[in-house]
Amino acid sequence: MYKKKSLPKIITLVAAVAMGVNSTYAQDDDDDSIRELVSRLDLESYKAVIKGLAQFGDRRQGTERNRRAVDWIEEQLQAAGCTNTERIHYVFDPEPRPPRQRSSQSDEIVDLTTSTGGKVGRNGSGPGGSSIYGYRAQTGVNRDLMAQPDERIRELNREEPVNGPRTEVYCTKIGTTRPDEMYILGAHMDGHGVNEAVNDDASGTALVMELARIFNSPDVDTEVSIRFALWNNEETGLNGSYAYVEQRKDLQGIENPPGSGKYPEPRWLGMIQHDMMLWDHGAPRADGTVSRDQRPEADVNIEFQSNSDLAEESMLLAFMFKASADKYNTDYPATVGPHMTNTDSTPFMNEVPSISLRENERGMHTGAGWNPTWHTPLDVWTTFTDEDFRLGLNAAQTTLSAIAELAGTKIK
Repeated sequence: MYKKKSLPKIITLVAAVAMGVNSTYAQDDDDDSIRELVSRLDLESYKAVIKGLAQFGDRRQGTERNRRAVDWIEEQLQAAGCTNTERIHYVFDPEPRPPRQRSSQSDEIVDLTTSTGGKVGRNGSGPGGSSIYGYRAQTGVNRDLMAQPDERIRELNREEPVNGPRTEVYCTKIGTTRPDEMYILGAHMDGHGVNEAVNDDASGTALVMELARIFNSPDVDTEVSIRFALWNNEETGLNGSYAYVEQRKDLQGIENPPGSGKYPEPRWLGMIQHDMMLWDHGAPRADGTVSRDQRPEADVNIEFQSNSDLAEESMLLAFMFKASADKYNTDYPATVGPHMTNTDSTPFMNEVPSISLRENERGMHTGAGWNPTWHTPLDVWTTFTDEDFRLGLNAAQTTLSAIAELAGTKIK
């Protein structure tokens, strides 16, 4: 079980920020080491991992394309040096869904400049019905195969899911002095919408895989352990991450075998989820169109859940991540919000300080139709530009620099 005393470093760092101290970190050597690690993140490498995941289509759970993607992720982690890969096994057996039907909007969601795939409404009671939150576009999950205009992508996603056994993969960087404690870095590898699930959530999965590569470099040591987890079944209700919590939470900090110095489930210090890292193009316009360009004020949103049992500790963790972004991000800043929801940090949030990183707030922005790629045929490689991918890279810089500090990382 989480203990509040496990966060003194976070509290110290955030207090320093609040008092206006410019640097919240150990000076010189530590700063130089973190900056060196951040420099090892590369845009083309990040994009290559996303492209590798896109080859499996939307990676919808319960399909062969999903199983092949899990195998590929495990192979990539091992090739990157995170060789102690393991899997969580569980069964997903819900009531059958009704057959998918042809969407009446399927011809309207191909061009971002002309439509967002649904009617646009106004929320609020200001002049004309508008408000500070802007206009709202309709959102929903595309289940129409023929709504996807690319024949190759249609064929990748033709197989429908079936109930049954599921697996998800993780690996661990073992701490040198505190192997019995760890931070969990997560993202979900499954998607849906008859697309390539590039933003939701190859962008987060690739981020975690890139951090696994860097932290598992031969010249990198961490005092505490770091786990890199790629969840399955997020889109069906966070089933994979719930399975992990149910199976592993009571094993925390138990040495096994006794006297071995090995801790199969180190005690959780924090959980950081990454879900949709690429798209921050602004609110829908009054006519329902959305800009094709990343907005100049785009940022990485770091969210905690204000009604969780550990809201205060999670907020402190979020602001510590923001302090790292302020110092080490190269292109985009970070902001903190209290609306973490509908992602794989939720099963953890009452057990351990938990945050999620994404391109905008899930509850307020994504839910209001700011992202026309969300669960639609538009979530494909060709939709996104380097400015979008660079936002994801900056999220990686945020997490890498923050965890490097928290985990006591050294370059040998």
